[in-house]
Amino acid sequence: MTEEREDAALPPEEELVLARRALDEGDLAHAARHLAAALAQAPTLPEVHETLTRIGAVSGGDLDLFPLGQRAFVGSVVARAHLLAAAGRPAEGLDLLVAATGHAPGVDWAGVPWVTAPELARRLDPDRTARILMQVCAAVPDPAPRALRGPGRPYLTLARHAVAAHPRHGLLLGAASALARRLGEVTLAVTWASRGVRAEPSKLGEVWLGYAYRSAGRTRDALAALERAIGHDPDDLAVYADIAGTLADTGRLDQAIEWADRALARDPDFDCAVHTAHRLRFLRDGDVAHLVALADFVRDHPDDSHEHGDLAESCRSRPWLGQVTPAAGVLVDVLRSALAADGTPGRAIRLDALEPPSAMRTVAAAVPGLDVEVAGVADPDPREPRRASTCQLWRYDGTTAAPTLPVPSSAAVERVRQLAHPAWPHPPAAYDAAVGLATVELADLLGLLVHPPEAPPTALGRVLAGQDPSLWVRCVQVWACLGLLHHRTDEPWAGSTRRRVLVELVWGVEDWITEAALFALVSAAWVDPEVRADVAQVVAERLADAVTVARVRPVPIVISLAHLALATPALDPAATALAHGIVGAGPAGAPRPGALARLWARLAALLRRP
Repeated sequence: MTEEREDAALPPEEELVLARRALDEGDLAHAARHLAAALAQAPTLPEVHETLTRIGAVSGGDLDLFPLGQRAFVGSVVARAHLLAAAGRPAEGLDLLVAATGHAPGVDWAGVPWVTAPELARRLDPDRTARILMQVCAAVPDPAPRALRGPGRPYLTLARHAVAAHPRHGLLLGAASALARRLGEVTLAVTWASRGVRAEPSKLGEVWLGYAYRSAGRTRDALAALERAIGHDPDDLAVYADIAGTLADTGRLDQAIEWADRALARDPDFDCAVHTAHRLRFLRDGDVAHLVALADFVRDHPDDSHEHGDLAESCRSRPWLGQVTPAAGVLVDVLRSALAADGTPGRAIRLDALEPPSAMRTVAAAVPGLDVEVAGVADPDPREPRRASTCQLWRYDGTTAAPTLPVPSSAAVERVRQLAHPAWPHPPAAYDAAVGLATVELADLLGLLVHPPEAPPTALGRVLAGQDPSLWVRCVQVWACLGLLHHRTDEPWAGSTRRRVLVELVWGVEDWITEAALFALVSAAWVDPEVRADVAQVVAERLADAVTVARVRPVPIVISLAHLALATPALDPAATALAHGIVGAGPAGAPRPGALARLWARLAALLRRP
């Protein structure tokens, strides 16, 4: 189904004028075409339906005027649905309306009198109505966001009339309960599901009742219902996973994992149980190995029965697992504070120690003319690479850094501006998304690291530029390094250009680029078990080096390096313990409340605004 015709649609009022003109001229095909365009934009407008009724009367209800096909226009699908209903075939019409709802759930396709009329529910077979309601449920999240509840109301009215007409039909009551729950009618959902179980006890009925109780906050009743469902069918392992998830939601992780393990004992490859078990084990002990194992399972089982969000849920908002970690340091803190207060820093800043070159250049670009005085350069000299390298990105004139590389091509700049983002579902997803940079030349990818372009003129770009310009720079650097992972992938890892360049960046001048390159290596380890030992060694050595240096001078990137270590597959226990000690935030490694966490919360809130 598609939302667009081959030609651009006019406003619905103009489409109606053309439809009526074509109808008056006897050109039914063009009349139907313009009517469908108007209906797609204004599905409940009375004038649209009046014109459709005229077309139906003149054509004798010719359904071929609104054809279905592999890429049927949604307006034609909905028009056909209304003609079917007018021809006494409302069940078929409802099937098409539900298909339109699945395609665009935020549009009020069903908000028409024939759908909400009480007599429709009496005419329909209750089994058919139940299936229609279940199709609606498949199109609507649980719970539905506010924007989707209005378009779902006509279906709920249909459910009310159907339940009134068939008060003891268990399947109908359960399906109606599922829809009511999604639309926020939790009390009604419990009532209908309870009646359904009493009328026709079944596994599915108990599952619907358990979900309704869970939405109502009645956890004990929900668990009892779900356990009764298992009594009906001990082999339905999805219910075991539901029980585990419900227990986890109340903080009973040990019991939750026991239920997941019971399912896995029956089928070690049952996808719901595998996803749930790994997520819960990570919640319990914070060991990233559980998430890596889950990512491996997803990679090795591409044909799972349905999509799962456990990996993304576990990584969401966690440093480097699901988002760029905001930069640390005096300079960026001063800049953020000034932007938050709708001001700019003073014209001069004195630093006790030299900060990373990316930080110095980002603040200089954000506040032209700012005088930054550095009290001194402590040893080990932060202007020198930590190890010998052929990949020199910076040169220094005193304490002022300048790129050694030319600016990247305009094509590379445009590509990274399209891809760069501060968040991703999980490291494998970030790796996959960066394939869009696979054709960017190596010189351009390196140039992007030291010549980050301005943020794009999008809502995201404006938020990043206005709230924290450093975060956009870090986004560019992260995605450029992810792009390096896709450079010459035919080369074996050990001697590959991509590994050599990234490792040299890791050991180069202490900078935000160090973090970006290390994250790229960590992402490679997530997607390729063969490189894990190598990457884990690089991460452990780089973290240990940063800790050694931090004993004698400030190292602004050290906390971020610790978070990267905690995201690294197969990291040795000593390095893991060292990283936990640096982060000091409990075993799960969640970000602590503070300036950086508040910054990310402000950014997320701004991005959610319409």
